[in-house]
Amino acid sequence: MRTLPGFRINMRSSPQPLKRSASGRPPKFDEPSRPVTVTLPESVLLGLGQVHQDRGRAIKLVTERALSHTTQAIPLVEIVKVKENTGVIIIGPSRVLDRIPFLHLVEVSPGRFLLAMDPGNDYKNLELAVRDLFDSLEADEERERELLHRLLDQIRELRQTERMSMAEILFVSLKPKRIRLKAELPISPPSL
Repeated sequence: MRTLPGFRINMRSSPQPLKRSASGRPPKFDEPSRPVTVTLPESVLLGLGQVHQDRGRAIKLVTERALSHTTQAIPLVEIVKVKENTGVIIIGPSRVLDRIPFLHLVEVSPGRFLLAMDPGNDYKNLELAVRDLFDSLEADEERERELLHRLLDQIRELRQTERMSMAEILFVSLKPKRIRLKAELPISPPSL
């Protein structure tokens, strides 16, 4: 796309006059937009600067790259192969699944989550908890109901065909704990 003063020329269409904002500037994007204020870590700001000198354009480019890896809609629930004959269930974002106390959604890529459960729980407990959660949702929570419905269907089908098993994931605490060395242990005075 080339820009001429006062016109934008797209090779697929005829020139269209640019609509200037109240400040007299041409629009930054070819679609409706609005200003937002966001606080980001310095490392993210440095990374955005490497994508484009204009932060708004950098955010748009990074978002488009992250979301446009496929032209197909991303499924709410899918099985992703992790090794030969083995997959894991990956789901889209959910606002309601965090109501299940033993379930943790582990983000493995933007908007894609792995299901992890506390020890002592299994897929049967998960299926029952998701069913209870589904039954408690309001009818207008269509997307959440659809996600839970598909998750229940997937779990049920895998359970009935005996194709589901449990495995453990190693989690580490990000909060460092101080290890006391023997030399640091309190020394008790000898008893007399």
